Amino acid sequence: MSESSYRPFQLKRRSFLIATLGAGFAAATLPIAAATISTSSEGLVAGPVEVPVADGLIPAYRAMPEGNGPFPIVLVVQEIFGVHEHIQDICRRFARQGYLAIAPEMFARQGDVSQMEDIQTIIQEVVSKVPDTQVLSDLDATVLWASGQGGDTERLGITGFCWGGRVVWLYAAHSPQLKAGVAWYGRLVGDATPLQPQYPVDVASLIEAPVLGLYGGADQGIPVSTVEQMREALGGDSASEIIVYPDAPHGFYADYRPTYREETAQAAWQALITWFSQNGVG
Repeated sequence: MSESSYRPFQLKRRSFLIATLGAGFAAATLPIAAATISTSSEGLVAGPVEVPVADGLIPAYRAMPEGNGPFPIVLVVQEIFGVHEHIQDICRRFARQGYLAIAPEMFARQGDVSQMEDIQTIIQEVVSKVPDTQVLSDLDATVLWASGQGGDTERLGITGFCWGGRVVWLYAAHSPQLKAGVAWYGRLVGDATPLQPQYPVDVASLIEAPVLGLYGGADQGIPVSTVEQMREALGGDSASEIIVYPDAPHGFYADYRPTYREETAQAAWQALITWFSQNGVG
């Protein structure tokens, strides 16, 4: 890698290497709702790991069945709150379905969001400073790491939530290895910046792996009109699909938050499992 291509990923080496996953839920998500799901790690190989990337190591959470595999791989891309307990639990849910699920900490270089109590602070001080090129490179590196840990790259999927939902669409236009993706209420349109120059609607024609979009009709942050823009950009012959749950708000799968809608969440999860199975992941 040349110095010029390396420089965007650079930051203080020491703070990068000591980054670790936070325990429990992110401070900005407290208090935790009574509906919060907790999936046992019994019978699984589950816990923090370190993934080698272009410029060092990033922390990640990995969960998979016991045994040698090979297991289908699912990349789990976090919300703005980082790889906190909810994202870790989702990895364990996948592992109980027979997957090697791994959630790399996408913000490891830019800062620790786990103790930030204000969403706007998280966005301004950390999330807005994360380059898309870094994210895509880290996901590629995570796939490579998983391939040496019992993961089957011929059965590679990705899913992501909110901030990570946007990343799913971008990764489907980036990775030739990907078999399928599922994007949960990720932004589809937006204002370009030097670090985030494109949105899903801009790369729709480049998407090769089929993506299932799961969106809420009552999402005040992602208008249904933008979902229709994405459908139009995909075109009528696209293998990708989008489901809109009419009464669901943003974050309807987040069982630890008031936005959780149990019936919709269960239906959407089953749609995900079916989508992966139908498209070679599983």
